[in-house]
Amino acid sequence: MKIVIINYGAGNIQSIMFAIERLGYKAVLSSNSEEIKAADKVIFPGVGEASSAMKKLIESGLDTLIPTLKQPVLGICLGMQLMCKSSEEGNTKGLSIFDVDVVKFSNKVKVPQMGWNQIYHLKSPLFDGISEKEYMYLVHSFYAPLCNEAIATTNYELEYASALQKNNFYGTQFHPEKSGAIGEQILANFLKL
Repeated sequence: MKIVIINYGAGNIQSIMFAIERLGYKAVLSSNSEEIKAADKVIFPGVGEASSAMKKLIESGLDTLIPTLKQPVLGICLGMQLMCKSSEEGNTKGLSIFDVDVVKFSNKVKVPQMGWNQIYHLKSPLFDGISEKEYMYLVHSFYAPLCNEAIATTNYELEYASALQKNNFYGTQFHPEKSGAIGEQILANFLKL
């Protein structure tokens, strides 16, 4: 199986590569359109700020490539947020794969949300064998509100979508690669899709 992690200079790459290796696979880091198109599975990571990350995607042409991919694609954290219509962070236009706008938590709560929180209302093969209310690791100041494409929910100030799915595109606000055995099970489920 050919697994490509999209390299656009805004990723938590090493921890994802190590998690995939622990599952018995090898991943390739690439920004090459042909290599990404030829992959069996694509992981779209992201750590950082939305507008500068989007600028990097546009400069490399990945902004037009990613929405056309036909194989399973997993966006993680900022990767998931960039797959949405827009983000309030830097007033950024997204890839419009998911039909939702990313917004900022209010100043009534500590921002960023950082640490472990529960996921529930799980609705996807991505969560096969995962129990409701498992804890996942999150670190984010912006979130996707609940919408039709939500496949997991988390509560921090309010309920929001901690995972999204549309067709072959999946996104997790939480970091499966930093969430221990349960997170690795979610990655393993993704690699089986």
